[in-house]
Amino acid sequence: MTVQGSENSSRRSRRSLTMGGMPLNDMPWWRWRSNVRSALHMLSDPGFQQGVWLAGVDGYGDVTDAVYRLVEDTWLDNWSAEKYVGTIFRDSQEAALVDTAVLRVLRIVHQVGPDALVTAYLAHEGWPDAVRAARDAHVRLATSDGEDPDTPPQSLEVLSILTRSA
Repeated sequence: MTVQGSENSSRRSRRSLTMGGMPLNDMPWWRWRSNVRSALHMLSDPGFQQGVWLAGVDGYGDVTDAVYRLVEDTWLDNWSAEKYVGTIFRDSQEAALVDTAVLRVLRIVHQVGPDALVTAYLAHEGWPDAVRAARDAHVRLATSDGEDPDTPPQSLEVLSILTRSA
């Protein structure tokens, strides 16, 4: 990731963040996109879930934290991602993949409970489908942003730095 200066004073941020050569903040609500991508990334990676969430590694939150980032500002638990095409999502395909992932993950959260242990989520019969749906959405969004979808998820501290206002 690189940070480059921008002389366009009509934009809120005077920095232009790029990931893999593509601007991360070319979407109007790029901070929300960053949070959704972070959540999908963690929810889509079984190796990460085993090595970080199950192992209790600090700095990445847990399943509940990821779900919160996924729906916190976007209200994707109440309406379709299609509402955000052009602001958070680049196109209807991204939105449809995100909607599928959100619905599958939230179904499990409602069945297991929001404060369940990581093992309860991972053991749920629908978890593999939720992981696949999150992976499909994550790959599409990461690829659209010019980022390698197989890079390990970033810590919440790094996410906070990336989404800090200029």
